[in-house]
Amino acid sequence: MKTLHLTNAWHSTSGGIATFYRAMLETANRCGHRMLLIVPAKEEYTEEVGRYGRIYHLTAPTALVNPEYRTIYPNRYLWPGTRIQQIIQEERPDVIEICDKYCFNYLGAVVRLGMVRAVDYRPVVIGLSCERMDENVGAYLSRSSAAQWMSRVYMKWLYFPFFDHHIANSVHTAEELRAVAKGHPVRRGVWVRPMGVDVDGLGPEWRAAAVRRQLLQTAGGSSESRLLLYVGRLVPEKNLGLLLDALEQLAVGSAGDYRLLIAGEGIERDAFQQAAEARLPGRVRLLGHIGDRRQLAQLYANCDAFVHPNPREPFGIAPLEAMASGLPLIAPNAGGVTTYANAQNAWIAPAEAAPFACAIAGVFAEDALRSARVQAARATAEHYRWQSATADFLRLYRELYMDGLGSVAAMTEPPLFWSEPASEFGGRWIARVANAAKRAFAVVADRAADRTADRKVSRAEKAEEESTGPAVL
Repeated sequence: MKTLHLTNAWHSTSGGIATFYRAMLETANRCGHRMLLIVPAKEEYTEEVGRYGRIYHLTAPTALVNPEYRTIYPNRYLWPGTRIQQIIQEERPDVIEICDKYCFNYLGAVVRLGMVRAVDYRPVVIGLSCERMDENVGAYLSRSSAAQWMSRVYMKWLYFPFFDHHIANSVHTAEELRAVAKGHPVRRGVWVRPMGVDVDGLGPEWRAAAVRRQLLQTAGGSSESRLLLYVGRLVPEKNLGLLLDALEQLAVGSAGDYRLLIAGEGIERDAFQQAAEARLPGRVRLLGHIGDRRQLAQLYANCDAFVHPNPREPFGIAPLEAMASGLPLIAPNAGGVTTYANAQNAWIAPAEAAPFACAIAGVFAEDALRSARVQAARATAEHYRWQSATADFLRLYRELYMDGLGSVAAMTEPPLFWSEPASEFGGRWIARVANAAKRAFAVVADRAADRTADRKVSRAEKAEEESTGPAVL
């Protein structure tokens, strides 16, 4: 079986989705599964990843809301002869997975409706949700009721029905799909598949007195200081202000000297650094992106606690890495992080300054409790190893493919939920709109194909004229 995956959430140095797909490529090579990936890039090139993996890096402009990323827009796949249609035609994947809610989702509809004319078969099309649109809109545009309503309308009519089935990285992420799963003529399932963690590369064995002394020096602290750590992107949706709010609460009391280390980059870096210097001078240090896995493992293992401020985290790989490292985790009691974090293996609290600060202080209140929770956290991380997490994804791809072929016994487990059917009247109305859109698209595609053919003929005639010289009358 061959799978093709498309995402715009690709960055060379950060991002959970990129981490996930790199882990998937490792497992695909280990299992002999042919896996292809299409991602945006500054320059176009093809990268071979082992024997069974391949990444198509396609030239794309910088993203509008976050210029550190790039975006492949629909013009790269809607029309005949475009690069992505060529890739589908040449590779003939059995399953196409799209991890994008804004630009690639329309490809799902194009494939499902048979509008890629060069492809004479029907691959299974899956939508992978690794984030929620309503939360992204709230973080970057507006949290108004009108903006949230627009998100629901978009998800119901321009995302959910464009795929055969859906996968979400947490129940928290899947609930946005549940809210728009009513009133569709086609029955679709929504499965939950969590992300994973590199357990073997992390752990308390990386603790070293020399490394801790260096970190304390970097943080401007003493041997009595408590080192808090945040690892992740510095972007609006991460709720980074809570870290400063909680640290201020701790600084007011006599609970000890707390220092905060930040590992990561993002468009909020400058604003966050200015706020930290103004509110907590000398107590916050930004380390930038740490690409070396050994150095990152040492950082996790030699701090005292990991603070994760985002109550709307879709899943959260970094908090799970902290648990694998034997580092106490303080996290909100909401969002996808609660997939694995609870009162038995972490310190969870409302994402507000006072309770969050209280949870941080609670880590250091009782040694026996801290030891028990850290041990439970390590066991939790073992359950989410990348090897097993990615193998579960490959198994689900195969089962969805077999289900698409009509295999009665294809699915080994039911989805989290099924979509609910439309009424008879609603179903007819949706079918008419879909057929009208298909006809309109066919007309536009024909015209685009004609223009492409005309340009090819024109270039051929020009080349022939240049090679033979002008005609003599």
